[in-house]
Amino acid sequence: MAEWDADLDHIIPSSILPPLWAKLLVGFVSLVCFARSYDGDFVFDDSEAIVNNKDLRAETPLGDLWHHDFWGNQLSSNTSHKSYRPLTVLVFRMNCYLSGGFHPLSFHVVNILLHSGISILLVDVFSVLFGGLQYTSKGRRLNLAPRSSLLAALLFAVHPVHTECVAAVVGCADLLAALFFLLSFLGYCKALRETNKEGTHSTFWVLLSILLGAVAMLCKEQGITVLGLNAVFDILVIGKLNVLELVRKVLHKDRSLENTGVLRTEGLLFRMSLLALGGTGVLYVRWKIMGTGPPAFTEVDNPASFASSMLVRAINYNYYYSLNAWLLLCPWWLCFDWSMGCIPLIKSVGDWRVIALAALWFCLIGLICQALCSEDSHKRRILTLGLGLLIIPFLPASNLFFRVGFVVAERVLYLPSAGYCMLLTFGFGVLSKHTKKKKLIAAFVLGILFINTLRCVIRSGEWRNEEQLFRSALSVCPLNAKVHYNVGKNLADKGNQTAAIRYYREAVRLNPKYVHAMNNLGNILKERNELQEAEELLSLAVQIQPDFAAAWMNLGIVQNSLKRFQAAEQSYRTAIKHRRKYPDCYYNLGRLYADLNRHVDALNAWRNATVLKPEHSLAWNNMIILLDNTGNLAQAEAVGREALELIPNDHSLMFSLANVLGKSQKYKESEALFLKAIKAHPNTASYHGNLAVLYHRWGHLDLAKKHYEISLRLDPMASGTKENYGLLRRKLEQMQKKNI
Repeated sequence: MAEWDADLDHIIPSSILPPLWAKLLVGFVSLVCFARSYDGDFVFDDSEAIVNNKDLRAETPLGDLWHHDFWGNQLSSNTSHKSYRPLTVLVFRMNCYLSGGFHPLSFHVVNILLHSGISILLVDVFSVLFGGLQYTSKGRRLNLAPRSSLLAALLFAVHPVHTECVAAVVGCADLLAALFFLLSFLGYCKALRETNKEGTHSTFWVLLSILLGAVAMLCKEQGITVLGLNAVFDILVIGKLNVLELVRKVLHKDRSLENTGVLRTEGLLFRMSLLALGGTGVLYVRWKIMGTGPPAFTEVDNPASFASSMLVRAINYNYYYSLNAWLLLCPWWLCFDWSMGCIPLIKSVGDWRVIALAALWFCLIGLICQALCSEDSHKRRILTLGLGLLIIPFLPASNLFFRVGFVVAERVLYLPSAGYCMLLTFGFGVLSKHTKKKKLIAAFVLGILFINTLRCVIRSGEWRNEEQLFRSALSVCPLNAKVHYNVGKNLADKGNQTAAIRYYREAVRLNPKYVHAMNNLGNILKERNELQEAEELLSLAVQIQPDFAAAWMNLGIVQNSLKRFQAAEQSYRTAIKHRRKYPDCYYNLGRLYADLNRHVDALNAWRNATVLKPEHSLAWNNMIILLDNTGNLAQAEAVGREALELIPNDHSLMFSLANVLGKSQKYKESEALFLKAIKAHPNTASYHGNLAVLYHRWGHLDLAKKHYEISLRLDPMASGTKENYGLLRRKLEQMQKKNI
C-alpha cells in the first residue's frame, strides 16, 4: 500500500478495506441515496422518450431504431436533434416488453441499479487511476490505493448532481454510456497488463476497448470520449511521459530527446494509432448516419452560441463552465432545466459574474501547473488523470466543437464528476498529510458524505412527480420561462385553469417569443370563452413561428367560435400544410364544414382523420351522427360497425350505433349495444334515456319506465327525457284505465 494512501487512514478505517466489503459499502450507499425515486412517475422528457416514442412499441420493426433519433423521429428530419442512441432505446423497449407495458417502476429500478453498479465499478477504476497498474506473479492486479479508491467512489455514489440521471428515466442514456465507458477503460487496462515487457500488449483487448467505446457512444454521444482517456492513461502511466521534462528538452533542443521512452516505444505508437483510427472510424460512421448535418437548435436553447460577438460567446461559454464547476463543488441549487433566460447573457467584461470565470481559471491553471511542474511524479500523474477524467468526457458539451442544445445540463456532469471526486480525494489526502487535526478533516469528509446523501434523498423525492419537480425550480431559476410554462401546464392538466393562466402569462412576459406558452394560454382562454384575447395570442404565435401547426389549428377553432368561418378554414388548411398527418386538424375542419352544412366535405375531413388515426373516436362518432341526422341510416350503420371493429371497447361508439340500429328497428342488437355502453359508463344519463326511448318504441314499457327514471335521477334537467317520460306515464295510465 502506498504511503500517500495511508494518509487517509483516519477517514477510511482498515476494517472496510477488503475489496468485497468496499464494494458492498459503495453499492449500499448509492442505493440509499436514490431509492426514494423507485416509484416515481414519468416526468418531464420521460413522456416524449418513453410513452410517446413509437420505437418502443411492439409493432415498430427493430430495424427502425437504427434510423431514428432518441425520440423516435427520423434522423433525416429537419426537426431531429440528431441524438442517436439506439442501444438506449433498445434497453427501453426490452424493459417495456419484460414489464408488460409502460410502467415507470421498472424503468426507475433499472436506473437505480445501473448507478449502483457504476459506483461499484468505479472502485476498480479509481484503484487503477490512483495506484497504477501493478500485478502479482500470478497475474492478479494489485490495489495500491484502497483508501483513495473507496473514498472517491463513495463521493461519486452520493453526489447530488447525479439525481437527474438516476431519477429521470431518460438519464438511462447517461448511465449506460458511463457503464460502457468504464468497461472500455478497464478493458484497455487489461491490454496493458504485460507492457512491463518492452512493447508488449494485447491487441485483442485494445480492439475490444474501442468496441466498448463505440457501444458507449451508441448509448449516448459522450461515451466515445473514453478513447481519449485511454490514450492519456497509456501515455502517462505506461509510457511514463513527463510533460515538463519533454517541453524543456524541446525548448533547449536537447539531443537526448530521441531517447525519451514514450517516443521510442513502438507498442505505444501502435496503440495510439489503433485508438485514433478506431475513434475516427466510429465518428465518421456516426456522422454519416446522422445525415452529415448538425442538429438545428434555437436561440432559447443556447443563447450564447447565437451571440454575434466572439468575445461575448467566449465569456459566456466560460461562465457556463464555471457554473458546471460550481454544481460539482456545491450541488445545492439544482434545476431540471437551465435554459430560457435562467442564466442571462454576460454582454460586457464589466459584469460582476466575470469573477466566476477568473476563479475557475485561477483554480484550473493552478492544478495544471501542479500537474506539469510538480517534482512528485505521483502527484503529477494523479492530477493529470483527474483533470483528464473531469475534462475529456465534458468536451462534447463544451460548445467548442459544435453548438449544443442547452446552457447547463446536470446530466452531462455524470462522468466528469468522477474526475472531480478523484481530485477532491487527492486534496483530502494532501490536507491530511500537512495538518495535525486529522479528526477534524475526517469529520469534514463524513459531513460532506452525509449532507450529499441527504440532498440526494430530498432531490430524488422532488423528481418523483412533475408538480414537485417544476415547483422546485421556481426558487432556483425564477427567470426561466420554461419553468413557469411547465408549472402552468401541470396546473392546467389538473384543472386549475386560473392558476395556470398566471404562470403562462409570466412565461410569456419572461420570453415574449415563447410560442408554446402562447398556444397553451390561448387554449385556456378559448375554453373560458375569452375569444378575442385567445385569437390575439394565437395570431402572434403563428406570426413568430409560421410553421407552428398546433397554433394554426387552435387559431382556426377560435375563429370558428367567432363565426369567422372563412378565416378558420384558411387556418386549418395552413396547419395541414405544415403537418400533413394531422388527424385532429382534419377532425376540427370537419366540424367547421358540418356547421356550414357542407356535409360531404365534413364526412371527407373526418374520414381523413380516421385514416391517419384509426382510433380517432370523435371523428368516427361525428360521421355516424351526421349520417344518422341526414337520414342515411344504412351508411351510418356501416360506418358504426367499421368503427367498432377498430375500437371495440369505445362506449360512445356503441351508443351512437345503438341509436342508428334502434331507428332501423333492429331492436335486439340496439339493446345489446346500449347495455354494453351502460355497463362501461353506468352514470351517463343519455345512455339510459335513449335506451328508454328504444324500449318505448319496442313496446317494453316497464323497462322504458325504469330507464327513464334512472336517466332523470342522473340528470333531472333533461327536457327531452322529461317529455318522453311524461308521454310514457300518460300511456301507462290510459292502459291501466282500459284494464279497469
